[in-house]
Amino acid sequence: MLTYPAPTTREEKFEMINTLKDRLLAVHGDAILAIGVYGSIALETDGPYSDIEMHVITKDGSKIKTLEFVYDKFKIELTTNNRSAFLEEAQEVDDSWAIKAGAFIHILPIHDPTLLFEQIKNLPLEISDDARRHIMKEFMVWEVYETVGKIRNNYSRSNLNYIPTGARDLLWQTVKLIGLSNKAYYSTRARTLEESLQMDSIPSGYRELLDFMQSGELQDAAKFYYLCEELWTGLNEWYAEMKLDYRLTELPI
Repeated sequence: MLTYPAPTTREEKFEMINTLKDRLLAVHGDAILAIGVYGSIALETDGPYSDIEMHVITKDGSKIKTLEFVYDKFKIELTTNNRSAFLEEAQEVDDSWAIKAGAFIHILPIHDPTLLFEQIKNLPLEISDDARRHIMKEFMVWEVYETVGKIRNNYSRSNLNYIPTGARDLLWQTVKLIGLSNKAYYSTRARTLEESLQMDSIPSGYRELLDFMQSGELQDAAKFYYLCEELWTGLNEWYAEMKLDYRLTELPI
């Protein structure tokens, strides 16, 4: 077994975080407004193999290159933005909103003299219902509808090896929609499936397909296909209950 990725203690991670902070401030000085840690370290759920994820925010007009690299025992991601771009991103609503919102809500300040991270932490939750519903309709067309078409195509052609892959895609897409529908974000990508089941509104068929996927019976393509169809029906019923009609009655051109 390879010696990397290597385990590190929380103390070792913070030693590296402070080293990175000191180097960034030494090189860029007053151009930096704030530095903070997000992800599992900020949530205090990190394990020995967790990476270091940091926001580096600069004044408008200044720019630092975003970096993602492996150094020594650490996998490090420095996500850089100027202030305006950071605020805009914190308010962005897209299909991955429920996955990304936590990175703006739970930030552990390392250098933040103007309390920028405290000021922006509620922005992701201030998204409008109109914007959220619009994305749900678009995402249903862009991804979910297409995935179901692929599942049906491959099942009809007896390409049964694809069905578990299609089912995984359908589950992941539904996870995103559940977060948007409930206006609730996931604490970490690793717990999205678990946390999705705790939300108030989920489509019928979702729990059953997820349970079957986690049972490990991947060879039963017919059962997978049946459960995908059940979830697809459940998704459309769910959308109807929310009065979200993604199908057009007139050509848009």
